Amino acid sequence: MNLPLFIAKRITFNSKRTFSKLIVRIAILGIMLGLAVMILSVAIVKGFKSEIREKVRGFSGDIQISKLDLNSSYENSPFVFTKDKLKKLLSLPNIDHAQPFATKPGIINTNDEIEGVVLKGVDRDYNWDYFKKTLIDGKVIDFSDSVKSRSQILISKYTADRLNLKVGDEFLMYFIENSLRKRKFVISGIYSLGVEEVDKTFVIGDIGLIRSLNKWNDSQVGGYELRVKNFNDLDETANSIYDNIDIELRSYSVKEYYPTIFEWLSLLDVNTQVILILMMAVAVINMISALLIMILERTNMIGILKALGSTNWEVRKIFLYNAAYLIAFGLLLGNLMGAGLSYFQSETHFFELDQASYYISFVPVQLELQDVILLNAGTLFISIIVLLIPSLLVTRISPLKAISFK
Repeated sequence: MNLPLFIAKRITFNSKRTFSKLIVRIAILGIMLGLAVMILSVAIVKGFKSEIREKVRGFSGDIQISKLDLNSSYENSPFVFTKDKLKKLLSLPNIDHAQPFATKPGIINTNDEIEGVVLKGVDRDYNWDYFKKTLIDGKVIDFSDSVKSRSQILISKYTADRLNLKVGDEFLMYFIENSLRKRKFVISGIYSLGVEEVDKTFVIGDIGLIRSLNKWNDSQVGGYELRVKNFNDLDETANSIYDNIDIELRSYSVKEYYPTIFEWLSLLDVNTQVILILMMAVAVINMISALLIMILERTNMIGILKALGSTNWEVRKIFLYNAAYLIAFGLLLGNLMGAGLSYFQSETHFFELDQASYYISFVPVQLELQDVILLNAGTLFISIIVLLIPSLLVTRISPLKAISFK
């Protein structure tokens, strides 16, 4: 029979002492709140990073290829990418697909208002999967009719609100060449990406129109967007792309294209680490306080056990087992609270945010089982290890004085 474990169970479940019960409940509450906050912190940060990363990836791709020159404007320099070269890139590890694009600055003139924008041209092979999720009205460009597709355009909610436009409205866009050229467009859809840099700048149209305006042939493009299968290997894949393109071309990843956003996301990891450390410290301090009070309240019992021949380690194990029970109960409640709030938020989006400041209108959560397991295991392990120190108080208790202790 494991005597320390038996006594620990009796102390935990059959204790009649009201003061220690209060301290124990406070310790359990500290463990519960600490773990719940840690779970929510990790889930929210992962959710933020995933949602915002997918926004910029959905619009710009993961890696872009363009002409290597001194052109720093939105007016692309054309180049030709043969089918063999494209096939070679697609055969590289971690490359999912590639799609051509071109951009051209323009000015929208409608309702006595003007707005400077950049027309991003895409073709019929463009992957609309993510973009369709951002549409708040209308539909994407229909490339089944190559003539009609050149007059269709997608604009952002930001631009639509500023110019008082809606789906089906027509307007003129002016392009500055050697002479001012204008084209008539009809709005097929309105999107809201939530990334101000994109919503304020870009409208989406047919790349064929840009080719016509720039007098390019059908094989010339302004650039290629590449999508990777595993974003964690983006930097390695970007280097591989650079090594496999012609010397007159350049490639850059979405991290380089939107450095401010990704630097901000990296700072979230630091905030999470600080929160985890603080919550762990609070939980451990609560348990240390509870353990010391339980030891002081059981001074008589400690003296009797020592007088009967129990070693210091056997007596210490009683209180460590007791603390483990309390920690486990606190972890159970913390898991229920943290996972419950995460599920509630993911289903309801109850807690909202200012999209202009955070790129998203609600608090996103991404709860993964491995994170919950690691947080539980880490909290339990650190708590037990740290509690070994206050349990040394048992070794300083004299059996004779302890038995007479009132």
